[in-house]
Amino acid sequence: MAHFLQHRHDRRKGTHKGLYRSIARTLKFFQTFALVEVGHCAIGIIRTSVIVTGVQVCSRIFMVWFITNSIRQIQSEESVILFLVAWTLTEITRYSYYTFSLLHHLPYFIKWARYNLFIVLYPLGVIGELMTIYAALPFVRRSGMYSMRLPNVYNVSFDYYYCLIIIMLSYIPLFPQLFFHMLRQRRRVLHGEVIVEKDD
Repeated sequence: MAHFLQHRHDRRKGTHKGLYRSIARTLKFFQTFALVEVGHCAIGIIRTSVIVTGVQVCSRIFMVWFITNSIRQIQSEESVILFLVAWTLTEITRYSYYTFSLLHHLPYFIKWARYNLFIVLYPLGVIGELMTIYAALPFVRRSGMYSMRLPNVYNVSFDYYYCLIIIMLSYIPLFPQLFFHMLRQRRRVLHGEVIVEKDD
């Protein structure tokens, strides 16, 4: 993330091309390493939903490895910049919140940012992700990447193009659930409301 914030745009051309390539290694490492956080949720080190954290982490890993990293033609899309900015600002506020909480000295503005900025950043990140997947569809269809055609040894057919369409459609039921989960957490933390959630 630091690489992203320190990247210098080519001001003469006014372009962001090359940004992704300059931060790709760091981005892939930290987003993949975030799987550890799912484990932390599972054993109770972090008191948050394993399912919510797992979905968020896996969706980011998918975007990094199987979309942006795999299809170089889309790496300079504005939508990539959009979700990278949203992810970066979200993680800055989230880990600042965790750090100050562990130090038992949590400034109110950090807590406020943690439970308010997501209202804007979360939808922006989702829009960026969806636009990036959409931009990838023509390249996936032409190349047949990650697809398996019959006949083959395994007698299995898989079309990555249609898989991506299904993934895009899955945002319709998943995004509201995750977003409203965060809104409930916001009410609990900032306003002291007691939220009783149903067991899945």
